Amino acid sequence: MNLLTPGFGLLIWTLVAFLIVFFLLARFAWPAIINGLRERENSIADSLATAQRVKAEMAQLKSENETLLAKAREERAQLLKEARETKDRIINEAKEQAKAEANKVLAESRAAIEAQKMAALTEVKNQVGKLVIEVSEKVLRKELGSKEAQEAHIKGLVDSVKLN
Repeated sequence: MNLLTPGFGLLIWTLVAFLIVFFLLARFAWPAIINGLRERENSIADSLATAQRVKAEMAQLKSENETLLAKAREERAQLLKEARETKDRIINEAKEQAKAEANKVLAESRAAIEAQKMAALTEVKNQVGKLVIEVSEKVLRKELGSKEAQEAHIKGLVDSVKLN
């Protein structure tokens, strides 16, 4: 049973050794440990504050990015709308110009056709007139071989012209 119950001297020496170790630890180790813990606590608190600040900045940047994206989408839509309007306007102007050119060419073609038609009719009339004169001359020479026949024919022509 002596093994389980320590002697009074052993208790005192154990207590003295414990107090010396406790005093040495309290004097030298614990202030360094406590300072290290405080520094660690401060660095953790600073890190948490920095993380909160960064999180707030990220949220602000995210909202600014969303605002910029919305604005960019709106500007893109506006640019596309303007481009469509410009395209439609250019197409309409080109169509109008093409119509005007077509009408101009058509009018010029009609005028040219009309002028050629009139020139052809005039030419045909001139040729018909020449043919009539030549045929009449030949017929009259044959029929009006004598002077009396010529005078009678002239008198008949004069009478018919006066009546018309």
